[in-house]
Amino acid sequence: MKAPKYVVCVDNKDFEVSLELRKIYEVIEDTLADAHGQLRVIDESGEDYLYPSELFVAIDIPASLRARLSDAA
Repeated sequence: MKAPKYVVCVDNKDFEVSLELRKIYEVIEDTLADAHGQLRVIDESGEDYLYPSELFVAIDIPASLRARLSDAA
């Protein structure tokens, strides 16, 4: 199983209800979305949706924190 990828929301214009600025979001791998400049993230509804990739910045998370984030989900 591939380790989850995480991003930080840096722009939530037009998505204020679904995305919080400066919040860490888990990315669900979706090669078709990637090809269209989008990311599939688990948003504030608890479901995964597609968003423009420019709304986020990818971050590296230490393995110990990744494990804790996975346990919290």
